[in-house]
Amino acid sequence: MLSDTLGLHHVSVVAGDPTENRRFYEDVLGLRFVLRTVNFEEPFVYHLYYGDERGAPGSVLTFFTYPREEPGRIGKPDITTAALPVPADSLEFWTDRFDDHGVDRDPVTERFGDAVLPFRDPDGTRLELVGVDDGAGDPRNGESVPVEHAVRGIRGVTMRSADPYVTASLLTTFGFELVAERADAVRYRLPGGRESVVDLLTDEAQYGREGRGSIHHVALSVESEAQLREWRDLLADRDLDVSRVKDRHFFHSLYVRDGAGILFELATERPGLGVGEREPSPGEALVLPPWLEEDREMIEGQLPPFVSE
Repeated sequence: MLSDTLGLHHVSVVAGDPTENRRFYEDVLGLRFVLRTVNFEEPFVYHLYYGDERGAPGSVLTFFTYPREEPGRIGKPDITTAALPVPADSLEFWTDRFDDHGVDRDPVTERFGDAVLPFRDPDGTRLELVGVDDGAGDPRNGESVPVEHAVRGIRGVTMRSADPYVTASLLTTFGFELVAERADAVRYRLPGGRESVVDLLTDEAQYGREGRGSIHHVALSVESEAQLREWRDLLADRDLDVSRVKDRHFFHSLYVRDGAGILFELATERPGLGVGEREPSPGEALVLPPWLEEDREMIEGQLPPFVSE
């Protein structure tokens, strides 16, 4: 029987220089560099993964790195922001830390009752830290950020759809419920599990352009590959633009773009992205799936320069 999605699996972003990306997310934000692989459709492009200590679903940010990519432009349709939870009393720590590291940030603000610290990474990707009281999530036990202030995973995303009603319908299909609204946005939450949040903007906006700094897609978890195939049948029956089921080496997934332009991925729950097999530095070695392994020498020769440590 088809069940609701389980919560956010990961969020994927278009980035620029891979070394600069690693230094920001590992050294400044304090996430763990859990996997270095390639874009399976473009194997000369790095695909970098960061997350908690284990690289668990719901904690992972991934980046496709294109050093020569032009900056994107926020607009519609677009996933505008990813929200990362931290303990509620840590926002002052993060404000000072961002200032010490020259991070582009805004003042702490409030949205739907949450205290939010918006900031941008070196490519202009819009992110925010959200103060939470429940302490949920498995923080990275690293050296750069004390564990009591560490990021606790991914809480949700904000998106601006070309047609909010169309995107809202798909969110409801995935199991999200409307829980709050204001003049320029509505909030959907997936109850139970990781209680993931999507804020759907309803304000007017020009059309954007994907590029460096753009959030490419948001992935939601499903229980198994069998469930993934049931989801594919359901989405195809509704005449949505849905891909075949794809082998992503550490999980299986499919992609669906709603009629308003937002790209979602559904991905199977698999713990850890193989982190335990690559300790103590899981991002140091380039991991390739079996079907690309025979081309390793050519791929490594074509990838851009990258300092992994």
